[in-house]
Amino acid sequence: MSTICGVIVNPIAGMGGRVGLKGTDGREALMRARELGAEPVAADRMSRALRHLVDLAPEVLLVTCSGAMGEDAVYGSGAAPHEVLPAAHDRDTQPEDTEEAAAEMARRDVDLLFFAGGDGTARDVLAGAGETITVLGVPAGVKMHSAVFATDPRGAGELAARFLRGEVDQQVQAEVMDIDEDAFRAGRVSAKLYGHMRVPMSDLTQGLKFSSGQSHSAVLEGMAAYVVELMRDDEAYIIGPGTTTRAITDELGLKKTLLGVDVVQAGKVLARDAAEYDLLRIVAESPTKIIVTPIGGQGYVFGRGNQQISPEIIRAVGTQDIWVVATRDKLLSLQRRPLRVDTGDADVDRMLQGYARVITDYRQESRYPVG
Repeated sequence: MSTICGVIVNPIAGMGGRVGLKGTDGREALMRARELGAEPVAADRMSRALRHLVDLAPEVLLVTCSGAMGEDAVYGSGAAPHEVLPAAHDRDTQPEDTEEAAAEMARRDVDLLFFAGGDGTARDVLAGAGETITVLGVPAGVKMHSAVFATDPRGAGELAARFLRGEVDQQVQAEVMDIDEDAFRAGRVSAKLYGHMRVPMSDLTQGLKFSSGQSHSAVLEGMAAYVVELMRDDEAYIIGPGTTTRAITDELGLKKTLLGVDVVQAGKVLARDAAEYDLLRIVAESPTKIIVTPIGGQGYVFGRGNQQISPEIIRAVGTQDIWVVATRDKLLSLQRRPLRVDTGDADVDRMLQGYARVITDYRQESRYPVG
């Protein structure tokens, strides 16, 4: 009996990342992303994942949706789909399109539903397919809190192939999370649980985002004070999103864009909620450093929620001028796993590997591996 892998791509997922939007949920956000010059990323990431899948498991049959909802990505991988299902809106997809596609894959009893998108896409897959089908997400969105995603496209393809070949026989119920909008409006980055889906058990999944909460304010204040001591007036500082990095702008007496990227210099804001093109202009005009914090429990320092800090920005700044800030508890939440990067550029990912400078408290630093 043939093994079948269902393939769904949300073609608009992740488009808002580099242009400084927090996602592309809704028509207005999508239109704004296109006005700012956003380019699709999900199909390319799915194609990269599928190349590894078909290399390792060429016998697997691929069933996908037409056009941009999967067919293009399958052909882009060098493979050919076994069957192509119609897609209602294969370019400007709406949540109901993904839900309908996922429901059809569940009705066909595919062995694995392989999808590319972000947390919003995972919610739609859950709504359409339910909690009993086995899924695996190729990370392609801006918000990436859910535990149903692989670490990166290569890891997704490898894990999918191993599962479909019967080499991974254990599965876990993984959380489907998305931003809690009420908490965000109150100034907190928090995710809301929408349900669970089965995923193959492996260290190639990214795991659930861990929130450190509000109990480490003294440590955050000490860390922020040390960062501010190190700052020079002749340098610009690109500050990534998150509550950990917000402690730095609090120390400076400045307001932070909680889910955005801001730039400060000499105690003033140069750019608030900056897009990639804003950052390119700044790094061309001034010596610049990048300050980011890993996602708790997952360890990503680039490629999750801060796509504005693109491979081009990282190349221009250089690895020696990247500061990572994290409390010891946040590092402990990684359970000795390395920090992760998934910039979309393999050369930049390799450039970032090694050891990162991590500021953990006032005048306290450590060196932590980047895998």
